[in-house]
Amino acid sequence: MQSPLAATTHDTGIVPIDDYILEVEGVRKEFPGVLALDNVQFRLRRGSVHALMGENGAGKSTLMKIIAGIYTPDSGSFRFHDKDIRLRSPLDALEKGIAMIHQELNLMAPMTVAENIWIRREPTNRFGFVDHARMRAQTAALFKRLNIDLDPDAQVGTLSVANRQMVEIAKAVSYESDVLIMDEPTSALTEREVEHLFKIIRSLREQGKGIIYITHKMNELFEIADEFSVFRDGKYIATRKSTEVTRDDIIRMMVGREITQMFPKETVPIGEVVLSVKDLALNGIFKDVTFELRSGEILGIAGLVGSGRSNIAETIFGVTPADSGTIELFGKTTRVDNPATAMRHGMAFLTEDRKDTGCFLLLDIQENTQIAVLQSGYVKNGFVEQKRLARDSIDISNALRVKTPDMSEPINNLSGGNQQKVLIGRWLLTKPKILILDEPTRGIDVGAKAEIHRLISKLAGEGVAVIMISSEMPEVLGMSDRIMVVHEGRVTGFLDREEANQVKIMELASH
Repeated sequence: MQSPLAATTHDTGIVPIDDYILEVEGVRKEFPGVLALDNVQFRLRRGSVHALMGENGAGKSTLMKIIAGIYTPDSGSFRFHDKDIRLRSPLDALEKGIAMIHQELNLMAPMTVAENIWIRREPTNRFGFVDHARMRAQTAALFKRLNIDLDPDAQVGTLSVANRQMVEIAKAVSYESDVLIMDEPTSALTEREVEHLFKIIRSLREQGKGIIYITHKMNELFEIADEFSVFRDGKYIATRKSTEVTRDDIIRMMVGREITQMFPKETVPIGEVVLSVKDLALNGIFKDVTFELRSGEILGIAGLVGSGRSNIAETIFGVTPADSGTIELFGKTTRVDNPATAMRHGMAFLTEDRKDTGCFLLLDIQENTQIAVLQSGYVKNGFVEQKRLARDSIDISNALRVKTPDMSEPINNLSGGNQQKVLIGRWLLTKPKILILDEPTRGIDVGAKAEIHRLISKLAGEGVAVIMISSEMPEVLGMSDRIMVVHEGRVTGFLDREEANQVKIMELASH
């Protein structure tokens, strides 16, 4: 019987075995209570981009971490350059020629860009000390080759998420690896930065490198991938040429069901003004920000990465108090100088970076879900109503389809998308009147996106006022009643739902 992988590459039919740079067969991996991979297979050709598709928890990242030497499989075989291999550590994988760019960035924030790229490989002078000048020169040469405009001496902790992603990409390329694994590499990038990344990928493909590309974005698959494999619930489903299928075909393979409406935006009554922001400013970041938000309204905020979108949201929620301007909540001027004040006034805020500012990685799902309501809502006579809180936590976890054996599972064991669902559940428990969502579906699969969009529409229908920041243009256009566009710390315009389109938003975003 012919392998389902065999006839998916060249039009001439079966691919010669020596055309594969990496072959994986029969891989199984079990974690406590979870069978993450069940007898899966995967093959990567030289000089190709192979996308890996599947819902959160499908096993994509687990398989890639096994290939990158981070996890040890319970069983399975691996062939690399036609030789059987066994990877013992990430360093072992790197030395063999396999590098991985992780979805959750793993850079050292206090160190410089150059130090992060060449860590453990620093050039030394004749006395054995690190040659910083040569290291800077090597970094500058690498950046020139990749057309990346960053200062090698910049401290990584001062960079935007998008620029940190570029550092991760440059670091992986610096190893001159034959296989490069990219896990959601565009999740924090603008369209312009995505195109830049694609140019890098095409250049690497022309050099004969094999690129494994994990993404939830369908348009990226059709633009950059030669072929793709689909995983579902830890099992291998199929491999196809990207030119031979439609978007709906892929969704059916991924979720095993039809998704009829990605953006289930409902027309709901728009009520009174609940938030009024006037001339808000944060020195050096943004200024003169003025807008109103009404109950039942979804206000989308669009703009390029670095435009100040997230900073505006953080200031409204009190993470970084404003230097000037006023915030009115439900008709009363309020000094929102910390998140506790914001929460007391019925606000909730889902942050952009779930790893650094969202999840408590050492705690379990139950604790992460409950942490925002421990001092309010579930307290009676000075005691937390544990049973009611536990019941509601489980209900909201089930509603969001968080894939976990139980609520005591450490959140660090969940996929990125399932971590995001837990964070959304955390804020929904607070029963907010104003909900600020910064990249709510970043790193989330297509099925979960539809569920979260449906939930946002439902909350708006119940009178919750929503601010939604997103780098995904279809999401902003599909879910918003109005769109506020920000460019370099200034509000450049507002668009009503009926008049908004991608061209108008981009004109205002680069105004």
